[in-house]
Amino acid sequence: MAKTIPMIVTNRNILVWDMNDKKFKAFSTSTENPSPNIPFYHEYAEKIAESQHYFKEFMKNLYGKKLTKYILAIIVPDDTSRLESIFINEFFVNSGACKAVAQMPMALALSKDDSKYISISKSLRNVTLEYVKNNETVVKKYYDINDCNSQQIANDINVLHIDIEYNEIPVFVNNFNKDMDDFFELGQVISSKEFMDKISAVDVEKL
Repeated sequence: MAKTIPMIVTNRNILVWDMNDKKFKAFSTSTENPSPNIPFYHEYAEKIAESQHYFKEFMKNLYGKKLTKYILAIIVPDDTSRLESIFINEFFVNSGACKAVAQMPMALALSKDDSKYISISKSLRNVTLEYVKNNETVVKKYYDINDCNSQQIANDINVLHIDIEYNEIPVFVNNFNKDMDDFFELGQVISSKEFMDKISAVDVEKL
């Protein structure tokens, strides 16, 4: 059976779980110079073969040469677009550094114990408010990071979906990027360490 390697696409780099050292290690390239509000990996498309080569070499250093026995479990920001999602999958699956890939947004990884919850997260460009039910996104709302506040989101939580209007549903504030101070009052804060601990145990069977 293929083994799973958890990964996290962050605002600035890619974190890959090292099973030997039991910690995440960062992959980045010298081409990374992200423009405002544009994920860094967009630049990989400009030098895709070179970027894939560097990633494969990075993976060889962690897992040896037999990379095709692994599946990459890729966790992406909650505002990742459909086209970005396709590019991410294609980039890694065609890098020669894995057998296959599976992808999941951060919000779906916040809780294993709650069948319903609200997720609040932030990327380089958006704050994302999301209702998760049975490991699937039911509804999602985006706010420009330069034009939103906690009160606005607090008001929208109660009207995001009919389930929320009539039931008490936990709210999780994803502080993975350590930039959610303004939203701490809205729910249970998930720290960067807590989030990475959850992701380190992700298996493709759960995606």
